[in-house]
Amino acid sequence: MEYDIAAIIQGYAQGYFLMADDSQGLGWYGSRDRTLIPLDERFRYPKSLRRVLNQERFTVAINRDFKAVVAGCANRETTWISPELEKIYWLLYQNGYAFSFETWQGDELAGGILGIAIAGAFIGESMFYRIPEGSKVAMVKLVERLRQNKFLLFDAQMMNPHLERFGAYRINDEEYQALLHKALQSPCSLV
Repeated sequence: MEYDIAAIIQGYAQGYFLMADDSQGLGWYGSRDRTLIPLDERFRYPKSLRRVLNQERFTVAINRDFKAVVAGCANRETTWISPELEKIYWLLYQNGYAFSFETWQGDELAGGILGIAIAGAFIGESMFYRIPEGSKVAMVKLVERLRQNKFLLFDAQMMNPHLERFGAYRINDEEYQALLHKALQSPCSLV
């Protein structure tokens, strides 16, 4: 099956995201409110994680093993990442839009975050860990990278208790669209 990468990126640039439903059919979804990870002083994390960061247990990489991160994100009892969506992420990766932000412990993939970068917007699709604290360290290091590279938006799509610990907050669709529009005007690069 052929996929129109430009049309897919346009969908994300309009504030939609792809998900597979229970029957593995792929569709575009939107939301009345969005969850953002703050890229300013509102970003926070537990003190226990600060100790882990200071111990430098993990190294960070971008796209060292993209397919393994996608597989790790999809490997759950219920997932919205169907085999078809995995193929789309791979094509987005090959075209410079999809990224895996990874933590490693030696030669072992500890955790990672899968996302799509379009100009100054980073759209987090999913995250996972194999080694405790692996995805949390990835989150802290990703926020540092997004700040360094002047990204304006880190869209986490939907709130969960894990994201709340990092200061994630919700905004309505009107606010989100305005921020997304501004981010899309800001030329940024993750790497």
